[in-house]
Formats: sequence, structure tokens, C-alpha cells
Amino acid sequence: MSSPTPETPPTGDRIAKVIARAGRASRREAERLIESGRVTVNGKKIDSPALNVTAADRITVDGVDLAPPDNPRVWLYHKPAGLVTTASDEKGRETVFDALPDDLPRVMSVGRLDLNSEGLLLLTNDGEIKRKLELPSTGWLRKYRVRVNGRPTIETLAPLKKGIEIDGQRFRPMEVTLDRQQGANAWITIGLREGKNREIRRAMETVGLPVNRLIRISFGPFRLGDLKQGAVEEIKPRVLREQLGLSTEGFAEKKEKPNVRRGKPGGKPGGKPTGKPQGKPRK
Repeated sequence: MSSPTPETPPTGDRIAKVIARAGRASRREAERLIESGRVTVNGKKIDSPALNVTAADRITVDGVDLAPPDNPRVWLYHKPAGLVTTASDEKGRETVFDALPDDLPRVMSVGRLDLNSEGLLLLTNDGEIKRKLELPSTGWLRKYRVRVNGRPTIETLAPLKKGIEIDGQRFRPMEVTLDRQQGANAWITIGLREGKNREIRRAMETVGLPVNRLIRISFGPFRLGDLKQGAVEEIKPRVLREQLGLSTEGFAEKKEKPNVRRGKPGGKPGGKPTGKPQGKPRK
């Protein structure tokens, strides 16, 4: 455990970062674990995350030794509607983690999709990757296929392209494309670079277009493509190196055939709305 003096810089890494890197929790969650007295270093309980540790230190969380960090990994998951994106739900609703394959390691979601939203959700075993991808500064474009009730026009959608304010909260300009009218509904493609709570639904309601289906089709360079609902596909280490700038030396490259696994049966994805929105195939 590093105890730096004013003359010597600290060695190692902050303990919350180490816990996050091991996939035990996100960095913010790790800080809460520390502050609640659930973490020990070399047998001593700590209550502040302002501590650097090295590989020589023994760390436990809730009495269990912290496992050494695994290689950073990221998966694509096609979330069905009807699942909540939390580790547990106070209302007893099924979560995305209940529906994942049993052989998947401990993972965290990168951001969230709300209960009635579906489509691409990124999963990772690495808290630092989660933190990096959730930071607004990452600035990755997220695209959604959105079905709304109404007959939108270019004029209707113009405020979204300029950026609007709702209940004192400012939403940045969105990329908005009107795709087609389908009876009483219309399909719209929306791109945004931030992920405020229910942002698209609130914005569309403000311009008089209530959303009745919302599907995320891409997150930065990662695309939903033809991944089936409830299925999980791991992103290749080579792609992680290229897109995230990760050092993945020593990773075993996977075969060219993607490793796609179905989630557990018995999920509650809800009904099957009409229309066949699809993201573009991953390249």
C-alpha cells in the first residue's frame, strides 16, 4: 500500500480503479463500497478511496479476495423490451442480467436502455471501459430507430435538430431523419451524442410525437446488425484495439465465425410490434 511523501509520487493505482478494472464494480460503485467499509487492504478496513495500491497488496471486497483483472472484454447484447438494465430491481422485474447466458462472466452494462426500449446494449467485464464509454467526452454517436404516433414533417422535427429545452434541461441538437410513414405511425432515425434519461421519448413528446417503439441500432462503431433478440456476441480483441485504443497484448484472437449465444429462455420481451427496423450489418 503506497504512502507517498511530498517528495515521492504515489506508486500503483487508485484502489477504486483497481476494483473497477477487476470487474467487481464500476469506479463510482467501488468508491461507495469503500466508503461503506466493505473493502480491506492487507487486512485493514479502509473508508476512503484516496489510496493507491499495487499488485503486492491484498484487497478484499465483502470478505472475498479481489480476483486479478481479466483481459478487458466487450459484448454486444440485443436487449428485448420488458427487461430493466439494473443488477436487481426493487419491484421484482426481470433484468437483463437475469436473461444473459449462464456461461458469461460477471459483466456490467455500458449505460442503460429503459424498460420499454430495445436494441444494442454494450456489456463489459472491465469497469474502466464502462467508465470511458459513458463519459460525455467520448462523444460517440448513438443511433436509434424510433416509431412515433403521428404524421411528422420536416418542420415538426426542426426543433430537435436545433436543440430544445425541456423543464429547464437543455438537450443538444440531434441528427433526425424521417424514414417513412406507416399508417398512423412514422419511423424516424435519431442520432445523439449524450444519453440523458428518456431523452428521445421526452423530446419527441415535446413536439407532439409520442414514441411507441424505440430500438438502439448502434453505439459508436458498434452495430446491432442482424443480432437476434436476446443474443450476445463478443467483440473481437482486434476491434477493441482499433476502436478503444486498448492494449490487448496476449489476447487470444477468436475464430472468424462470431461467438453468438442466446440468452436464457423464458424472458418477457413483450409484444411484437409491426415493422422490421434493422441496423446496417456490422463491417
